Amino acid sequence: MSLFRDDGVVLRAQKLGEADRIITLLTRHHGKVRAVARGVRKTKSKFGARLEPFSHVDVQFFSRNNSELIGRGLPLCTQVETIAPYGGSIVTDYGRYTAGTAMLETAERFAENEGQPAVQQYLLLVGGLRTLAAGVHESHLVLDAFLLRSLAVNGYGATFDDCAKCGMEGPNRFFSLQAGGVLCPDCRVPGCAVPSPETLVLLGALLSGDWQTADACEPRYWREGSGLVAAYLQWHLERGIRSMRYVEK
Repeated sequence: MSLFRDDGVVLRAQKLGEADRIITLLTRHHGKVRAVARGVRKTKSKFGARLEPFSHVDVQFFSRNNSELIGRGLPLCTQVETIAPYGGSIVTDYGRYTAGTAMLETAERFAENEGQPAVQQYLLLVGGLRTLAAGVHESHLVLDAFLLRSLAVNGYGATFDDCAKCGMEGPNRFFSLQAGGVLCPDCRVPGCAVPSPETLVLLGALLSGDWQTADACEPRYWREGSGLVAAYLQWHLERGIRSMRYVEK
């Protein structure tokens, strides 16, 4: 029997019995953790509201043995402290809510193995939710930036300037999902998309964090860029993110 503590983001909550919930979190040190929070659906629960999706929390868990972190059982949430209640700002706006839901689902997909550290994915999610809650950028741009960076830290980084195959300096125009970004005319393969140069500049800005360039981009390039990001994500995850269909463009 042991206690362990970690900070994490609540990804989702499922009903269990009449008063409990199974909480799925992406934590800093333990990756994805599923745990039981007892009594949190009761009106007198001390920390039920702290374990809602989008919440950034400090959680103490009780585990009978280490194997409970990898699916042979579920530890208990015994203490919860709020670090940042991002949900309060996110759920009141449809655009932020749908973008945030897609971010949570994507983070969970990239951290499928329970108990395995996913520090970079955790930090990306915290930063993405913080930016989304602040409302200083368009919500779908925040989502696309999060998706591109999540792909990059998981080994699927795309290039939007130099050729992904031979390295020829850009700008290059032919975008290939299979190749991992833009290709030069000599490396071009059948089925390449040919997005607008402005769209490729936008995607490069989102990947690098150049918000001045991204915010100044015209809406028609936002939509084209979002389509490429969604297709690239689906290609590498081998199936789509269900909540993406509700995201406002």
